[in-house]
Amino acid sequence: MSIFEDMLLVQKNTMKRSIKSFKTSWPIIFTGIVYTLINIVVLYIISLFFTGILSIVAGLISAIISSSLISNYLYLLYNAINFNRITLDIFKEGFTQYLWKVYGVFFIGWVASYALSIVTNMAGTSGAIIYSIVSLLALILLNSLPETIYQKYYSSAESIRYSFDFIKENWLNWFIPNIILFAIIYIVTGRLILNIFTTHLVMGFDLDIMSILRYIIGQSLFSFAMIYRGHLFDLLSTSTRRKRMFMNRLYED
Repeated sequence: MSIFEDMLLVQKNTMKRSIKSFKTSWPIIFTGIVYTLINIVVLYIISLFFTGILSIVAGLISAIISSSLISNYLYLLYNAINFNRITLDIFKEGFTQYLWKVYGVFFIGWVASYALSIVTNMAGTSGAIIYSIVSLLALILLNSLPETIYQKYYSSAESIRYSFDFIKENWLNWFIPNIILFAIIYIVTGRLILNIFTTHLVMGFDLDIMSILRYIIGQSLFSFAMIYRGHLFDLLSTSTRRKRMFMNRLYED
């Protein structure tokens, strides 16, 4: 089996599974509205009660809330991909499922960002270029980190390491469909997604019919793309091209 044939079979199988999951897990489209409302309430409470020296606590609370919302979204994806369903109980359970794993990744990212800021400050005028290059590399090399978090039983640090190894082994099968899907989202919505932990598209607060329709279409495309990524990761992370060559049943329903 050539690389091209393998890629076609992988994407065909992933598309079939993704369509099935999306049809039965369509409520995930509207979770962005809930996340937006939660963020508004949290920001209001923080601005009201956590000022001055308490702003340090505010930063900690914000990080935990963000991790909780990401945990919720990843748990919804887990159920959409593995069980083709999303329920209210699953939604309520999701806020804590991967909370500390996501928070651990954020903490590691904060430490790395702090160390990078020291280097860029020392680099002077070249610092901004170095920071942009490192950020781009992180976006590429850790692109499958969300899927690693909710599909693999690894710690935060181990998840980062596994994501890097996964991209190294599967970069062609992974990035071609991802580039196509997120290019379509950009063309339709004008939103360029550069945060691997994005949980929804920010479409503004206009309530006219066209804005609402545009939001639903954009959020539908985004949700499908994330479900597609989940199925693609599941297939690629549990097989190799050689294994797929002798186990065509991986491409069957």
